[in-house]
Amino acid sequence: MSEQRARVVFLVRVPVPRTEAFLAAYEQIRHLVADGVPGHLVDQVCRSSTDPEQWLITSEWASLADFENWERTEEHRDLVRPMRECFTDARSLRFRIHAQTPEAARLAAAGGSAAV
Repeated sequence: MSEQRARVVFLVRVPVPRTEAFLAAYEQIRHLVADGVPGHLVDQVCRSSTDPEQWLITSEWASLADFENWERTEEHRDLVRPMRECFTDARSLRFRIHAQTPEAARLAAAGGSAAV
């Protein structure tokens, strides 16, 4: 049986003066990860609607092992260093995905089509 997909969540604080550097670093990282890290499926960066210094970064992986294997590499540490330098606080959470709304239902609710 294959391992369940996983979601990794980072809750971070970025002082407003560091926002531009943080977003520039995220932009560099997301393209490199999306184009070449095995198991990476999707990621998002979100800003709190009530606190401009609170950010949420989520990523979805084919398995938690895929994320953890990448996280242990020197490439990962080098790649995320510019982004981490913008944080004043960070918390990481890891989850295995147990259930999800089917893509076809999500697209239909959004007015789209799931037909390929």
